Amino acid sequence: MTKWELKGDYFEACNCDVACPCIFSSYPPPDGHCSVVLAAHVNSGQFGDTRLDGLNTFVAIYSPGPMDKVKWKVAMYIDSRANKAQSEALEAIFTKVQEGGLFASAIGEYLGSKSAEIHYTADGKTRSLMVQGIADVEVEDFLGPDGRPTEFKNAHSLAPELLYVAKSTKLNYSDHGMNWQISGKNSYHAPFSWKSR
Repeated sequence: MTKWELKGDYFEACNCDVACPCIFSSYPPPDGHCSVVLAAHVNSGQFGDTRLDGLNTFVAIYSPGPMDKVKWKVAMYIDSRANKAQSEALEAIFTKVQEGGLFASAIGEYLGSKSAEIHYTADGKTRSLMVQGIADVEVEDFLGPDGRPTEFKNAHSLAPELLYVAKSTKLNYSDHGMNWQISGKNSYHAPFSWKSR
């Protein structure tokens, strides 16, 4: 297995009400399925000797039931600025079983990867993703009674230290026969530090 490590900022948005119960694995998704977009900006990272600093990626996930109990349909999108080695590295980190990919063991149907011009923005309490003709997503923090963002700790495998709860103002995705138009639903975001095990 190639040694890899990524640090950066990520957000996800889905079709569940705030807050999505999937992180509490004993609860099924309210709609019976999960439609999820997960976007990540890599501040620093490497896969073996291949540097991944500054690149963006996102995955679209459809889970036909509770995410910890069924296999997913997954499509991946990789920053068009990435060269061949970087693209292969990012795909491996997310999807390849032999490289300890983040989602590899959950994938039932992999729809492949595409190179795309991915615009990822993190600005205070908002996060956004834009991929022309494929995805347009924007989320903003869910504020608690004291006006600060709501937080979870020790709740999510991708961000066990600290996870912010947010809400989508829009989630539009269209590709591979999947067409989602969602708003006012769940989102999470967090700084991340992921590495091979």
